[in-house]
Amino acid sequence: MVMIGLLRTYQPEGTNGEIWLNGELVCYSIELPWLDNLRNISCIPEGMYSLSKRYSKRFGWHILIKNVPARSGILFHPANDAKRELRGCIAPVSQLTGIGKGGNSRVAFEKLRQRLYALLDQGQQVYLQIEKKEEL
Repeated sequence: MVMIGLLRTYQPEGTNGEIWLNGELVCYSIELPWLDNLRNISCIPEGMYSLSKRYSKRFGWHILIKNVPARSGILFHPANDAKRELRGCIAPVSQLTGIGKGGNSRVAFEKLRQRLYALLDQGQQVYLQIEKKEEL
């Protein structure tokens, strides 16, 4: 079993995060703000979720986040502005440019996707652990 960590920082306008694998920062993330897991307008709850490969015409090959309470179709996919481009999904970004905003999302997504797909192709079970980042 392999664990991907997502450490979140919450703001009223959006949620920023860091995505970690084996003690290494892979990329950052942007999401919608926390609004009680409301469909299409909130990020998903903290917790542990299994990940799998998924293909769609809209996004091509991407990453499905499974077993999200009261939600479906939650993905990792490219986006640079959470409020304009996300409806509950998580967008990897190369750098954070503001609250819920980032840059070079396609580059960050591809880096994350390649790492996760390599693990899944080896038969590993891959899980996402979402937690609040503890401020020092």
